[in-house]
Amino acid sequence: MRRNVALAIVCYSVLTALWPFIAAAAPREFRAGAAKIDITPKLGVSLDGPISKNGPVLGVHDSIHARAIVLSDGETRLAIVICDVCMIGRDVLDAAKVIASQSTGIAANHMLMAATHTHAAPRANHVGTEPLDDEYHIWLGEQIAAAVAQAEQQLAPAQIGWNSFQKPDLIRCRRHLCRPGSVGVNPFGEAGEQVKSVAGTSSAIIEPAGPVDPQFSILSIQHADGSPLAVLGNFSVHYCGGYQRGLVSADYFGHYATALESQLTAGSGHPAFVGLMSNGTSGNTGAIESGGKKYPPFEWMQVAARMLAQETLQAMQSIEYRRDLALAMKETELELEIRRPSPDRLQWATNVLMNPGAKQPHRWSPVYAQEAIHLSKYPATTKVKLQAIRIGDLGIVATPCEVFAETGLAIKRESPHPATFHIELANGYGGYLPPAEQHKLGGYETWPARSSFLEVEAETKIRSTLVQLLHDVREPGE
Repeated sequence: MRRNVALAIVCYSVLTALWPFIAAAAPREFRAGAAKIDITPKLGVSLDGPISKNGPVLGVHDSIHARAIVLSDGETRLAIVICDVCMIGRDVLDAAKVIASQSTGIAANHMLMAATHTHAAPRANHVGTEPLDDEYHIWLGEQIAAAVAQAEQQLAPAQIGWNSFQKPDLIRCRRHLCRPGSVGVNPFGEAGEQVKSVAGTSSAIIEPAGPVDPQFSILSIQHADGSPLAVLGNFSVHYCGGYQRGLVSADYFGHYATALESQLTAGSGHPAFVGLMSNGTSGNTGAIESGGKKYPPFEWMQVAARMLAQETLQAMQSIEYRRDLALAMKETELELEIRRPSPDRLQWATNVLMNPGAKQPHRWSPVYAQEAIHLSKYPATTKVKLQAIRIGDLGIVATPCEVFAETGLAIKRESPHPATFHIELANGYGGYLPPAEQHKLGGYETWPARSSFLEVEAETKIRSTLVQLLHDVREPGE
């Protein structure tokens, strides 16, 4: 009896010592699930922004959705949700994560939730303050959580792969470097800026003020039998546009997903295929370039979406799919200062708003006077949520800001992973993220407002943190 007990103890000790090596050698069970849920707002919900005043929802051109994928390697589960919304406040997404975590068991810090930045959908960050807006925010969070839950329920054996192609003809930098002294004053009456952007004027443009990232990235997921399950596209262009005031649209983001869904079917016995499109690093880019051709409202976004979907299908033909890869995800918070207005700026804002009929230095001076008042009520600092995901040899990072292309390109260069892409407007809204050198040049994206409020050094801090996260999610020994 004693001999048997001793033998059992020895066997247990040996097994315990060897278990990490046995577990590492065991094949991983990769599974995936996908789902989409309607998030189209009711009539009357606000589409207003501090600059683009689109009024309330008057109708729906095409419905908008929250599209989710859930991935599991047998040890780690994570969710990625892309929403056809202009931007989403962190409180809305934090609430969605709590609900989704309770229903699925997926940890909240293993969920990436992002907006696409269509300008024909609500800005769900409390820009609209009517009761219908608050009601929509609550419902939106519930619908996002429902998309995660449905995707998790549909987890099934799967395989995954990725690829990319270049599309430089559709993208350009919207910030133009100009000769000193040629740029008009900004909304605050200040001269000396060197960038003509959204609302600037100049008589002497030199060149684009920064690069663009023309890479279109593809993450493709198939069922174990090779039938399509989901495809996530990622492109660094601001949006497409070409709307009619008051009409809801998912823009080219949603139309790309729909175009893929019309071409790819999972077949009998599988849930419906789901297409997704995320925004990359488009803080300094314009709308999708049409080559100067004019289109009726909503048409060019559909043409561009079908074109990108077709090129996606071609690129997918050379993808090598795998079932044995590892997943990892890490999240951190970074505390940053807010560029609150000085006493002199607040006095300027008060004077502008008290004299609405007076001549102002810029047509947007009243808007930025209101924005100064709003920023004066912000706390001194804020925390932004940053994430990195590892899917085999692929790295994905996520930021709540509208990120410039040079930041995304730098992250790709410094990433330890063979392939990397960035999803912006994720897990909240942090405004534009100009690099420090772009702040010096000025332009719309740098003007302090609720759309651009983080400290000047925020980009440097965020970029270095994201690169570190990409290193952190590597497998041991890499």
